[in-house]
Amino acid sequence: MTTPAPKLGPQKQPRVVAELGRPETPEETAYRKAQSSRAHRMNQTTKNLVLSLIASVALLVVIVLIVPRPTSSDVKDVDYRQIASQAQQQVSVPLASPKLPSSWKANDAEIKPAGADGVQSWYIGLITPDTQFIGLTQGINANDTWVADQLDETAQTTVATVDGVAWDVYDRRSQSSTGNFAYAMVATIGTSTVVLSGTASTPQFDLVARQVVTELETK
Repeated sequence: MTTPAPKLGPQKQPRVVAELGRPETPEETAYRKAQSSRAHRMNQTTKNLVLSLIASVALLVVIVLIVPRPTSSDVKDVDYRQIASQAQQQVSVPLASPKLPSSWKANDAEIKPAGADGVQSWYIGLITPDTQFIGLTQGINANDTWVADQLDETAQTTVATVDGVAWDVYDRRSQSSTGNFAYAMVATIGTSTVVLSGTASTPQFDLVARQVVTELETK
């Protein structure tokens, strides 16, 4: 006796794709799934990049907040007037050691031996109350080569008279990048040529220039 074949239910018809107006072929289905998977991976990668960027920015903010910033009290302070008194024995001309308010500091003071230009010099690195900088360099029997080297061969912009002494002024503040040389003043007093250069304000430069004149003209 023959067993009747089981009855099959309604067969599921392939889905009609609206864009095609017909069912997808197996190749088209595989391609669509591959594209969908690729789009998902790209989207996930973008999300990961954004999250990584946010994490990096957050870390930078934390570092900025927790790392202490230098203040005027953190600046190295050397007694440049005492060092000048000791160094005076090494040179035959008076050394400038301008008397400034106690809110000013110095982070360096030294005699610099003569280089190729043959000029020995005395240097003080001054820090203003608002943590700006003025470097005082006193060249002993200086020559034009030495002066040009101190000023990076910058062109003079004007002349300022401080306590009767004419100072050549070199103003580079309008330039985009000046480093520690935004402004400079140069004067010859006796056998010394004094170069003041740095980032401080004009009144602060004038104060140092005035005290330098007082120091060198009264010694």
